[in-house]
Amino acid sequence: MMTEKEFNTYVDSHREDIEEIRNRAHMLHDSVNQHYDKTHPYGFHLDMVADSVFKYGYLVCQSPTDVLPVFFAAFYHDSIEDARLTYNDVTKAARLFMGDEQAYIAAEMVYALTNEKGRTRAERANERYYQGIRETPYAPFLKLADRLANITYSCTHGNQSNKHMRQIYRDELPHFLEAINPHSSDPRRALPQEMIDRIYEVLKE
Repeated sequence: MMTEKEFNTYVDSHREDIEEIRNRAHMLHDSVNQHYDKTHPYGFHLDMVADSVFKYGYLVCQSPTDVLPVFFAAFYHDSIEDARLTYNDVTKAARLFMGDEQAYIAAEMVYALTNEKGRTRAERANERYYQGIRETPYAPFLKLADRLANITYSCTHGNQSNKHMRQIYRDELPHFLEAINPHSSDPRRALPQEMIDRIYEVLKE
């Protein structure tokens, strides 16, 4: 397992790669005219998710070779679902920054975070979807980062849609945490308690 210092040292030494991954992900979602809350470029949300990797990634990353794939997956986590990429497209994009094994790990995370086809929220995030998250290293962490980003935004922006989503997130939280928790001894599938605590803090604010 990496120490916080080791993690931050690796991040600093790969800052240019992380920024280029970020820029490419932003441009990808811009190319399909996707927005967040109808007002922000979708990259606004991607940056919020990646922010959790910067803050909490050292709690789950087990090796320096895992850090870049986790950042890549944070920025590309909606690329199949919303930006029309295929699994092979994601793998090809990841290979611009990392080796084949790392690119495979990154693509598996993105695939795990891609919702199922469905007409409703429940159908899109069904048991098969959550099972894929639980079984994929680092996917539970990234899904928690995604939810933390959405909850933080909904609790700090007061339009009617965000108020509605805030209540949904609050009601869903116990089931959501259980659904993505693999109860595994594998630290790559861990849900950092610090992030869970932060979610509860935000919901109380």
